[in-house]
Amino acid sequence: MAAPGARSRSLAGLLPAQTSLEYALLDAVTQEEKDGLVYQYLQKVDGWEQDLSVPEFPEGLEWLNTEEPISVYKDLCGKVVVLDFFTYCCINCIHLLPDLHALEHTYSDKVVQFVAGYVHPHISLRGGKEGTRNVELIRLMMICLSEPFRFSKENFEAQRPDAVYRDVVRARVAHNKKQGDEEIWLTVDHVSNRLVIADTGHHRILVIWKNGQIQYSIGGPSPGRKDGIFSESSFNSPQGVAIMNNIIYVADTENHLIRKIDLEAEMVSTVAGIGIQGTDKEGGAQGDEQPISSPWDVVFGRSGSEVQSDNILWIAMAGTHQIWALLLDCGRLPKKNELKKGTCLRFAGSGNEENRNNAYPHKAGFAQPSGLSLASEDPWSCLFVADSESSTVRTVSLKDGAVKHLVGGERDPMNLFAFGDVDGVGINARLQHPLGVTWDKKRNLLYVADSYNHKIKVVDPKTKNCTTLAGTGNASNIIGSSFTESTFNEPGGLCIGENGQLLYVADTNNHQIKVLDLETKTVSVFPVFRSENAVVDGPCLAEKPKTLPKLPKSAPGIRLSPVAASPGQTLQFKLRLDLPSGTKLTEGASSCWFLSAEGNEWLLRGQIPSGEIESISNQPTISLRIPGDCLSLEAVLSISVFLYYCSADSSACMMKGILFSQPLQITDTQQDCIPPVELKYIF
Repeated sequence: MAAPGARSRSLAGLLPAQTSLEYALLDAVTQEEKDGLVYQYLQKVDGWEQDLSVPEFPEGLEWLNTEEPISVYKDLCGKVVVLDFFTYCCINCIHLLPDLHALEHTYSDKVVQFVAGYVHPHISLRGGKEGTRNVELIRLMMICLSEPFRFSKENFEAQRPDAVYRDVVRARVAHNKKQGDEEIWLTVDHVSNRLVIADTGHHRILVIWKNGQIQYSIGGPSPGRKDGIFSESSFNSPQGVAIMNNIIYVADTENHLIRKIDLEAEMVSTVAGIGIQGTDKEGGAQGDEQPISSPWDVVFGRSGSEVQSDNILWIAMAGTHQIWALLLDCGRLPKKNELKKGTCLRFAGSGNEENRNNAYPHKAGFAQPSGLSLASEDPWSCLFVADSESSTVRTVSLKDGAVKHLVGGERDPMNLFAFGDVDGVGINARLQHPLGVTWDKKRNLLYVADSYNHKIKVVDPKTKNCTTLAGTGNASNIIGSSFTESTFNEPGGLCIGENGQLLYVADTNNHQIKVLDLETKTVSVFPVFRSENAVVDGPCLAEKPKTLPKLPKSAPGIRLSPVAASPGQTLQFKLRLDLPSGTKLTEGASSCWFLSAEGNEWLLRGQIPSGEIESISNQPTISLRIPGDCLSLEAVLSISVFLYYCSADSSACMMKGILFSQPLQITDTQQDCIPPVELKYIF
């Protein structure tokens, strides 16, 4: 861990002594010996004349979960402070958080944890360490530092500033819903017309019909590790999911497990992992006896061209920077003997955190592989890997395991900081922490969730050309009239549906599933409903239906020309309203639009039924996706618009309304791209 802003000369003088302490602790046998060594170290450091003081936090820092900025000398004097410098995208950093949580739980009456340096009552540095698994040294120092200064619970309570103590309490709550935990991963069941969503932050798996209605909600809202019937089962930050024949496999990331969900038996079981983080980088044991480390994604595949069905579950093992395989039936891996059903072992990756490509799979190096997609057909016959920490997309051959570069990164295998946002070919393209990939078999294209660039990119593996498909690069939530006008906020999971027509995107920090129609180039939102009338508070925070205001009797009604559409197509309506000259929208009064479909309410199931109009110069585009299970061949969609506006000097204000009626003809015949319908009116 790094020291909390300590002067480099202080840390440089301290680390040799600390290194000697660590070696001595390795030879110590009893707890008394260990405690004695740490006491000797602290006494030695206390007697040094060199400056070990800790500087004040710089001004202008942004603080979370506190009412005001924290001061080293005003707020932390007399306390043992553990500072952990980490990024939530780094798997090694994430591995440390449970250890720090356990320390906080044990010593919460002695420690204010900010999440490595240590400060005693005179605010001086007592240790610093780079790396992520130094918890035992931290624990020993905490004990030995606290004892001489009598950090009783009473003394701690008496001297603590309220804001700092509240920070400790809130940190425990925030830990369960920190940014980055709210990820969403998803996959499509091409047989049964369902989506499977891993709602990471709520520790649950959702199985959802394409009309948006939930069939099953398994696990949540709190983390846990329990097999059994759906109502009793629990997960801990599940990520990748794969479904086939009513069986779902889940990368249960923070439980370090692969779970199996049987939808027919309505049971959850464990098929790989032992429930604690493993360090084994080879594997080979039966799944439920094989320790694994932070699995991030899973995808079905097969072990050879002669095999007729998918008999392997490929695993992005982020924690050990490798690609593993779980044998779902007896089979072989390249250059391996026959393997028993249930065997779980490494397929590619040395375990070193690198961006290293190699024809020998065990000599290649990954850096937190996070997303997998399979292209089993020739000439590809490979796994596509979103290697997030190297900001690259790589391929792993299914024939011999060779690992090759596709796009992003750079040639130096040790440089994990070659990131950016540049469309280009191969090594000239730049990504930033891509998380998800999905293969479009229909077009022979690979879609990439370029998470930190807030974009969806598309790669042609034949030419290695990588370009932006959707997103502006701004982290926001705009449903534009085109791919390039729409925005995302750290998109994560991806999957292809409807025979290549739709691309489902887990828009993580917007807590939505966005649907990109690859044929019409339109974007819509896929809300999730528990029933026809109840909106689920979960990964897709659909807006609860508002009460429809009553249009004034003077409101004009405009009947539009009928539009023919097929199930799954998205219609777009562009508002083009003009106010009288010399007027402006009323500040503080929300001009808005509403959708209704009297007698055909099924048409609005899973839609966003209303929205605000914030500017006349930038009016919204309204999207409506025709549901897959249509209950009528004809329907009328009503679009009600309410405008509140005032004269330029605000001396006179008024409200005007208008009703647009759009007849719809639903047909099974696939329609050509439907141009946006303009809703024009001059008040």
